[in-house]
Amino acid sequence: MLRINDVAQVGEERYRVLTISGSFFTWINIDSAKAFPEMVTLANIEQWAFDESLKRVEDPFSYLASIVVQQGTKAQKIRDNRYQLIAPLLVNEDIYYRNGRGPLVQTRSEQTSTPRKTLYRHLRQYWQRGSIPNALLPDYSKSGAKGQKKNSSKKLGRPRKTSPGTGTTVDSAIERMFRIVIDRHYVNDKGHTMPYVHRRFTDMFETANPEVRQEDYPTVVQLRYFYEREYKKADRIRLRANRISYQKDIRPLTGTATAGVLGPGSRYEIDATIADIYLLSADRQSVIGRPTLYVVVDVFSRMVAGFYVGLENPSYVTAMSALTTSMSDKTQLCGRYGLEIIADQWPTVGIPDAILADRGELLGHQIESLEKAFGVRIENTPPYRGDAKGIVERYFRTLQAEFKPFAPGVVTGTRVRKRGGKDYRLDATLTLDDFTRIMLASILHRNQYAVLPKYDRDADMPNDMALTPLNIWNWGIQNRTGRLRTASEEALRIALLPRQKAYLSDLGVSCFGAYYTSKELLASGWLHRNGERRVTNLYAAYDPAVADNIYLFPEDGSSEYWVCSLTDRSRQYRDKSMWELWASQEQQRQAASTAKVAETTSKRNLENLISQTIKDAERSRPTVFKQSKAETVRGIRDSRKQERDAQRIEQTKARQPDKTKPKSEVTYLQGKPDDGAFPDFIDELFGDDE
Repeated sequence: MLRINDVAQVGEERYRVLTISGSFFTWINIDSAKAFPEMVTLANIEQWAFDESLKRVEDPFSYLASIVVQQGTKAQKIRDNRYQLIAPLLVNEDIYYRNGRGPLVQTRSEQTSTPRKTLYRHLRQYWQRGSIPNALLPDYSKSGAKGQKKNSSKKLGRPRKTSPGTGTTVDSAIERMFRIVIDRHYVNDKGHTMPYVHRRFTDMFETANPEVRQEDYPTVVQLRYFYEREYKKADRIRLRANRISYQKDIRPLTGTATAGVLGPGSRYEIDATIADIYLLSADRQSVIGRPTLYVVVDVFSRMVAGFYVGLENPSYVTAMSALTTSMSDKTQLCGRYGLEIIADQWPTVGIPDAILADRGELLGHQIESLEKAFGVRIENTPPYRGDAKGIVERYFRTLQAEFKPFAPGVVTGTRVRKRGGKDYRLDATLTLDDFTRIMLASILHRNQYAVLPKYDRDADMPNDMALTPLNIWNWGIQNRTGRLRTASEEALRIALLPRQKAYLSDLGVSCFGAYYTSKELLASGWLHRNGERRVTNLYAAYDPAVADNIYLFPEDGSSEYWVCSLTDRSRQYRDKSMWELWASQEQQRQAASTAKVAETTSKRNLENLISQTIKDAERSRPTVFKQSKAETVRGIRDSRKQERDAQRIEQTKARQPDKTKPKSEVTYLQGKPDDGAFPDFIDELFGDDE
């Protein structure tokens, strides 16, 4: 049933309950400007409720109760004055009834010299808006028609005092020009200013209105007012910013990365950067530049699960090195750099449920093996959206902050030196191993002891638990869904190795221009030269650090692989890395390309010589032989014998030894053979395979 101050709707009218006396209700229409309290019986209200023509609705003036009015303001004074005028009337119940209301208002009007119309208006406003003092506040929010367009035949605003002219009223034609120049020159990411846009408007307005004096042109203030009135603030911010910058740096933040994961291992984020430090070579004799730093972070706990420090550029290969570290035991890795730990100090061993990365490293068919073999979900961020993996992005600055204040050779932002200044690149002191050890120690410190004051903890996390990555990880393993899964390190290593398409040929399996073979490959019959079509669409995994072996997958979609080794034809690449193989091939291609230029020149000279010789011979050839055609053909053998004998005589004369020089003797390194013959290697060269 209705209570005092409830708002009920009957048909199209809304009423507020003012008093309840027995079976009678007094209410007032809150939508009428001439309403007065009305009497209604309980029976009528119940009947309307049963007929579903009466229902309780929201109070449209409920906001007035929460308004805090500052003391001394005009609104506070108006409210209090109005309330003092009607306060004596409100304590008398006759004010709700027509017969008693008139004399009461008349008496109060005579006492305060206030018109009865004014008292009635204050009473009506008080009852309709909730019967509270704030109901008598003036409606300043409706003053001035904020945001609404003003129409006037004369120019609005303060008249000019110093500037010449009177100005121009902005009509629909000028507004159309305003919108055109704003859309064309201002609401974009070009960075134009409003004065620049106004100058473009002036060019347009001058062409359309040549009779208007220049001092009466619409001003930049009018243009700016139109812009702020017609374009919402959110749209102004969005349209003025670059789309990528808006998405990354400006748009409102409405979520958190932690809310999207269930527990440790639910999602890893991986990213790379070029460290802000220059390093020395292992012998400390030369500067080798800045290293590449990969970091893999668990989103739930903020634990650094793996990393990579090296000189290779960010790529799939280096990303796989970081992922391999993140999924395997790190005790041996730490021991290699003199940092002894136990497995519980860095427990991130296993395969995560999802990996979030840029579109570069983990986009393509190469990562499909990790998805198919281990069920890892690969997630890629949109282009130019580093904020999508903000946790790992923030870690780059955090980890590098550990060494920047102390290490020499740190990038300072500019290489422009003042007179007598030093080039920070020449201050390089650390080697790659030194830098790796520092990074490893920083990660261990961060994982175990760094407190995360801005971590958005869940409601069920204990308040007495320090929010360090290791504590959050251990708590998540015990109380949440642990998403890490175990796998064979060898199988994981092969799955994470990069893939390359391989081709079968008579010389073996071709991969990166080198040839490989294996016992399984020879037994399969794929290399036999019997004219049958060979198998296609083969892929092989390779370790960039070792060129001696590749891992050939004989069946698509299968985890079975054959270990293939380099053949003798590609023996030049043995004991080398794939990077050295690629470098050697690049040098060979460059040498071949240079030689090809010389070959083309020589070939052209040869063709010119042949052509010229033939032309000279054609000019020297007799038109008619001394003998007939039949005699010439029959005499070819005799003519050949005569020409050969003459050639032999010439050769004999040319090869006569010089009798003035002493005769030389032959020196044998391994002793003179008995019969003077050289050793025979026929069996070794053409022996059958065993």
